[in-house]
Amino acid sequence: MTGQEAADRQAAVQIDTSKPHPARMYDWFLGGKDNYPVDEQMAEQLLTIDPRAREFAQVNRAFMRRAIRWLAANGVHQYLDIGTGIPTEPNLHQIAQKAAPESRIVYCDNDPIVLAHAEALLRSTPEGVTEYIQADARNPEVILEHAAKFIDFDKPVALSLLALLHFVSDEDGAYELVDHLVERLAPGSYVVLSQTTGDFNPGGADEALELYKARGLVLALRTREQFERFFHGLEFVEPGVSLTAEWHPELGERVPVAGDEPIPGYAAMARKP
Repeated sequence: MTGQEAADRQAAVQIDTSKPHPARMYDWFLGGKDNYPVDEQMAEQLLTIDPRAREFAQVNRAFMRRAIRWLAANGVHQYLDIGTGIPTEPNLHQIAQKAAPESRIVYCDNDPIVLAHAEALLRSTPEGVTEYIQADARNPEVILEHAAKFIDFDKPVALSLLALLHFVSDEDGAYELVDHLVERLAPGSYVVLSQTTGDFNPGGADEALELYKARGLVLALRTREQFERFFHGLEFVEPGVSLTAEWHPELGERVPVAGDEPIPGYAAMARKP
């Protein structure tokens, strides 16, 4: 990125601090500094509903790192990451390009604070490519059009939507969104998803839904069966749908959790035949 491009991106950033934002709350749960009092306040309210909310964020980030290691080890060198979130090292491109320096990564998010950090996401190896798209996940055609400038969709791509789909309701076309993106992928591509659930604490889930609704935010908690629907027509990588914390722990980055209660999230990876 040139200095002028960085300046132009920074000038375009307009961050609304009047209400909480999921990406900034996620950053707070991870111990980051790119959040505001309004985000911390709501995050703390979520912790009173379910103390595992912080661990969910940590477990989900660790799942991303394990998943990218698996993909890189299995010859995937192109990645489209939608719902990137605020950068937390190591980022996806750092893991992918450490294994294969020629890897090409396109990040996408619609949060202005992620745009402010886009430069950190664009530190590619000389052999590879990283790029950032500022776009809403609910506009997949816009994302695909821009991503095609950097990714060859005639070859396998890993599509990741991590901790994103619980912010896209069925009414907003969550399943259609995934179908649209998968349709564009070449055979041999992979889809990596994670999502929080209310399966283990229905009462707390109802409280969380009301909290989000009161602040004008979407929260679409899904059951295991509803999560599995996103993968129709695809071939699961073992073990299929699992608790996020339990997907291939041998790949490292497992997060120690307190107690025996499961962290309320599902994750899975599947291959397009």
